[in-house]
Amino acid sequence: MKHHDYLKLIPAQHSGREIEVESNVSFDNIDAATIFYEKAKDRLLDINNWDHIAGLVSAKFQVVGAGGKEVINKVEKGYYLRIDIPGPGSKAGDGYDWVFVEELLEKNERGVQSIGFRVRPSENPLGNPDETAHFYSQESTSNFIVTREENQVYAWIVDRNIKPNQNASSVTDKIRDSTIGTGALGIFSKIQWQGLADGLLKQEK
Repeated sequence: MKHHDYLKLIPAQHSGREIEVESNVSFDNIDAATIFYEKAKDRLLDINNWDHIAGLVSAKFQVVGAGGKEVINKVEKGYYLRIDIPGPGSKAGDGYDWVFVEELLEKNERGVQSIGFRVRPSENPLGNPDETAHFYSQESTSNFIVTREENQVYAWIVDRNIKPNQNASSVTDKIRDSTIGTGALGIFSKIQWQGLADGLLKQEK
């Protein structure tokens, strides 16, 4: 791994592929880095605006509560993320892909501050509770972290154990998940996550 996982958030890599991207910026002193860390933290948790942060090559994300209603505030553990990727949508997901926010952790110390959360492909909260509505399998996770180490701030995104979802019930979803899941392993996901990592740390002129 490129960085230290202070939150112990990222699962071990057992099977499938992994994707890891990062972006970092350094400051003259800890105070300046701490101020910028708070800004990057706010961007990380403001998932509804990730498509603006990540730039043109991005899916659109919407935070959704357990009852299936859109949420305008920042993400929390136990929420869902509804994802609208370019191309055909998932039948099981009512046209979207879905992940569940299964963990959100934060660490605050003088030398190190870190916040991050982990998502896992999930069911559509308004659909069949037994069917994964995502092109990745449930073994896959995506982990999003922003950390300040002394006077350096970095954004770090890690996908682990990523494999196409092979348990879709409809034929169209089976074809879609296999095609998109395989292609996304090395192309779309990495481009999108790099754009997001860079956007989280973009400094305003």
